[in-house]
Amino acid sequence: MKYPNNILEVASLLPDYMGFIFWDKSTRYFDGVIPPLPKSIKKVGVFVNESIAVILAKAQTYDLQAIQLHGHESVAFCTELRLAIGNDIEIIKVFSVAADFEFELTQPFEAVCDYFLFDTKGKLPGGNGTTFDWTVLEKYPSTKPFFLSGGLGLEEIDVTNAILTTHLPIHALDLNSKFETGPGLKDKILLSKFQHKLKH
Repeated sequence: MKYPNNILEVASLLPDYMGFIFWDKSTRYFDGVIPPLPKSIKKVGVFVNESIAVILAKAQTYDLQAIQLHGHESVAFCTELRLAIGNDIEIIKVFSVAADFEFELTQPFEAVCDYFLFDTKGKLPGGNGTTFDWTVLEKYPSTKPFFLSGGLGLEEIDVTNAILTTHLPIHALDLNSKFETGPGLKDKILLSKFQHKLKH
């Protein structure tokens, strides 16, 4: 999210999370003011290979409830971040998934992250608007809950609903590129349609 009025529009749909990108190379880079949101919406700060000091500062400034790590952050980094922010702020570690992805790579992060996020491996660290072959997730060996990402849109609603009927520990769906009219500007009507077609 990027624009205050649009943030309030989308907030009226009561998503569980709302993301703000603090990576200055992104066209969705956020450096504005977040308007007051319903308490049920968790504000997520998205970072790419950022220092712990900067993450802490942004978390305090914007009263973040979750940190999404979208770079090459190590287990040691996540451990240090956990010690620095405590247990009240969720840590979400992102993994870019291709057909040959080895889920064993996620195992060392389980103790220091609350959730994983599986996104499509692409040129950018997220927001590429392309889907990956979700059958790869059948190999997921863990019970650690995760966010499903990677070009989710109205065209994918049937396969999304199908995935949600599996035993995979899907915590949330990450909606982004396919609901935008511009970088960081979301179409509330499209989001509402997806929300209504989603089988809970």
